[in-house]
Amino acid sequence: MSVGAPTVDGASVTATVLGHVKGDKVIVFKKKRRKGYRVKNGHRQPYTQIKIGSLSVN
Repeated sequence: MSVGAPTVDGASVTATVLGHVKGDKVIVFKKKRRKGYRVKNGHRQPYTQIKIGSLSVN
């Protein structure tokens, strides 16, 4: 797998997964003036928390 531009040949990363957690809450508020339309919605994005152990370039 290659990630990034430009890529580094011979580079390797060691990482450990700490857990699957949720991010901060984001409030989505929609409103149309003079129409009596208001919608409030919340969202928390799930993500994987990792810890980088080592970076090495051969």
